[in-house]
Amino acid sequence: MAETQTEPHLPYIASATRVRAAAGVILRDPTGRVLLVHPAYKDVWEVPGGTVEPDESPADACTREIREELGLSIPAGSLLCVDWVPASPPWDGGLMFVFDGGVLTADQIAAMRLCPDELDGSEFVEPERLGEVLIPRLARRVTAAVAAIGQGGVYLEDGAAASNR
Repeated sequence: MAETQTEPHLPYIASATRVRAAAGVILRDPTGRVLLVHPAYKDVWEVPGGTVEPDESPADACTREIREELGLSIPAGSLLCVDWVPASPPWDGGLMFVFDGGVLTADQIAAMRLCPDELDGSEFVEPERLGEVLIPRLARRVTAAVAAIGQGGVYLEDGAAASNR
């Protein structure tokens, strides 16, 4: 007889840790600069991306956010990193996924249309300048993701390699 989940499991399931999740993408221009965007509702720069919606995979969230924010149809590529971000009230801890969106062509860059409800600016930034533009945790994450391109993904905690903690 096949084993099935029964109601006695419900208390355990209800008590299991839940985390928020977000997905971002590293998009580069032909010279290797990284696309950063400025959300209209924040005073910081970020990579394109956003929160994973219920029943959505991180890769699907990434693809959706590229379409919504930039007006481009680009699938999420290889996973570059997963970053565990500790809780910082009011936010719970979370898992941040960063994917490789590849190098944009001149035509794709020209076709980019920022969603005015979400973004009020974009800029391609040299990888060595990411720390000057991004908040420290995000700069660490994006720098690690860029370094992982073509090398396989990395696991981070609060933007740093877990072995460096």
